[in-house]
Amino acid sequence: MVPRRKRRMTSCSHGLLISCVVFAAAALSSCATTAPQLPRGSGTPFVGFMAAYEQATANCGGVKTITASMGLAGKVGSTRLRGRIDAGFAEPGRARLEGIPPFGKPVFVLVADDGRGTLVLTREDRVLRNAPPAAIVEALAGVALEPDELRTIIAGCGFADGAPSAGSQLHARSKDWVVLAFPASTGYLVRRDGAWHLAAAVRGGLTVHYNSGTTGRPSSIRITAASAGGRTADIQLTLSDVATNATLDPRTFVADLPEHPVPLTLDELRRAGPLGDRDNSTTPQRPIPK
Repeated sequence: MVPRRKRRMTSCSHGLLISCVVFAAAALSSCATTAPQLPRGSGTPFVGFMAAYEQATANCGGVKTITASMGLAGKVGSTRLRGRIDAGFAEPGRARLEGIPPFGKPVFVLVADDGRGTLVLTREDRVLRNAPPAAIVEALAGVALEPDELRTIIAGCGFADGAPSAGSQLHARSKDWVVLAFPASTGYLVRRDGAWHLAAAVRGGLTVHYNSGTTGRPSSIRITAASAGGRTADIQLTLSDVATNATLDPRTFVADLPEHPVPLTLDELRRAGPLGDRDNSTTPQRPIPK
């Protein structure tokens, strides 16, 4: 299973509120600052773009499995998401996410394998089976990401989108940048302390910003996106207890179902989640429908 350690958290109020469905509430600051600005302009062709990219991704390019504890703070629409997740990922397409409460078993467990996801709300014995993993993640957190995309993002390599085909160099805000063209996304490298680092990855309306730690791996990740219905998502993940390329037990990606599961549909989950918010003036606190 994914690693777990003791954490200080506040408990949920009456019922199973969406903040507890997504992640058990934690004492984390929300993302109130403006998202980092990326450089603009065409720049000049940079023949060394592949070497710069390989240097920037040396610590993450070979990551086949990764486990981490992730503190979360942010907002989707008018819904604030705060909490902590224990997570494990393995290629191809395997994931396990656990919402960690102050004590006891996880509030939720999401497992994904072979393109199918199962979500268990452990306090209600509600079970959603055989749904697209990216659709479950979007219903919970407002951002549609596949397991392999989550793995490469958390490892620090941006989207699982092949190798760059071109790069251009420009100077902005007293920094040297290289903009990389991928098949379906754009990457931004920045030169820091004489070396190239991946600062951001962009695909459509989804942007991943990196804040690298002393190990060369990201210490925090900020994800901004335009969500369904025109709502925006702004989520920050703070990483700890990161381990890569360890052998994960195949049972990690198998859901433990309750003895008497109560079916849950993806539509129910969406209505209860942040994308189901219809009132942008207040922060909703909706229970999962029974």
